Amino acid sequence: MKLGVLVYIEQANKVLMIHREKDDEHQGFWLAPGGKLEKNEAPAETAIREVREETGLKIEALELKAVLSFPDDGDSPFGDEWQVFVFHSALFSGELTGNCPEGRLAWIPRDQLTDLPMWAGDKLFTPKVFKKGCFLGKIHYKRDVLIETKFWN
Repeated sequence: MKLGVLVYIEQANKVLMIHREKDDEHQGFWLAPGGKLEKNEAPAETAIREVREETGLKIEALELKAVLSFPDDGDSPFGDEWQVFVFHSALFSGELTGNCPEGRLAWIPRDQLTDLPMWAGDKLFTPKVFKKGCFLGKIHYKRDVLIETKFWN
């Protein structure tokens, strides 16, 4: 099982997203900044590190919004079973980099996020990130087709 993070950074009702241009399973999709946990790293540490590496911003405060499970029956588009910690932050400092290693950064109006090309599961859970509280989810793909979702508040 692999562990990862996503960080939804918000400012003035806009959310920082990455249009993935890297040649991988996410190419062409919009995602929040994030990545894999490294050895002995806590999810919050990963969130802070990944945001710094991908955006140049320094996260000053994080709120855990979700823990998502992505099962793998041997045909997951992500190549393994994943647990992803989803964070929100509206408190950060620094200058946005002009050279994101994953793709193009853009501030997207919050109410337009799900209009972007995204994974089908992301379109379902992303609006929940901006609501009060924390939630759990299971998002199951067969190749690139979403076959099951469950959410618990």
